[in-house]
Amino acid sequence: MSQFRLDKEEETKAPEPPPFTAISQALYKSRTVLIFGEVDMKMAERVTAHLLALSADDPNKDIKIVIHSPGGHVESGDTIHDMIKSLRPKVKTIATGWVASAGTHIYLAADRAHRFALPNTRFMIHQPLGGIRGTASDIEIEAEEIMKAQDRINRTIADETGQPLSKVKEDTDRNFWMSSEEAKAYGLVGRIIERVDMA
Repeated sequence: MSQFRLDKEEETKAPEPPPFTAISQALYKSRTVLIFGEVDMKMAERVTAHLLALSADDPNKDIKIVIHSPGGHVESGDTIHDMIKSLRPKVKTIATGWVASAGTHIYLAADRAHRFALPNTRFMIHQPLGGIRGTASDIEIEAEEIMKAQDRINRTIADETGQPLSKVKEDTDRNFWMSSEEAKAYGLVGRIIERVDMA
């Protein structure tokens, strides 16, 4: 047998789960969830699992989510956004680095009073992007779905910031960048903090 080929038992064996490290234990104890990097289905599954576990552990204690994300998959962002909204514990979102696109959608799931940002955070909102392929009919269907997603996300931004929907539509027609101070004036950020423990 070639040394590069796994035997039958090894081929079918599920991968070992990652160890519950000291860092992850500390994060769990402090009821803190990290959303760092691109938003995709794996991230949505991991974050959902953490949120449900923390909610079950104590439904009366706050949960903090620290976000540093360029965005990603729209529906995965929807999953995390809706999960945050559905939880009994109060969820606080803390932005750092940059929070863009689907990352901003997740950030907005917390009430404005519970949305925090560190001073040098950058925010970006824009219309959903889609790589459309296929027949003319497929392209038409996908384009319609992108427009529906854009309208839904624009309405969420308007509802959560207090901005008129017409302004949000204009702003998201392109990449619209904001500093922490600008995002606070826009209504995205509730409060700018110097330390995470101030949230």
